Amino acid sequence: MADVQAYPEGVRVGDERLIQVTEPAAEQIGKLREREQKGDLLRVKITGGGCNGLSYKLRFIATPKAGDIVIESHGERIVVDSKSALYLRGMTLDYSSALVAGGFKFHNPNAKASCSCGESFAV
Repeated sequence: MADVQAYPEGVRVGDERLIQVTEPAAEQIGKLREREQKGDLLRVKITGGGCNGLSYKLRFIATPKAGDIVIESHGERIVVDSKSALYLRGMTLDYSSALVAGGFKFHNPNAKASCSCGESFAV
């Protein structure tokens, strides 16, 4: 687990009870991080939008902000803001390399409904 002093003040260290990353997802995150070179941390955020009201957003960042929670799973560090954490608790981030419907998969126990593409959900 990453050292808490390595992060700015106000950043908390969480665990896989918030988000768990599968091995295939961790491998893909590593490949994307190397290609994009925008930071070592993957931010998972919930925003308004999508066909069911809420959407998942992923992007690489260099440094977490105060109020963020950092989780390490399968060697990858995931950053979640405290507001998004309310919707993500218990989620598993998976990855499928299938040609049809491949990509990152969000298995969120808090979602009451989700669209067929799996990129938006409702609570």
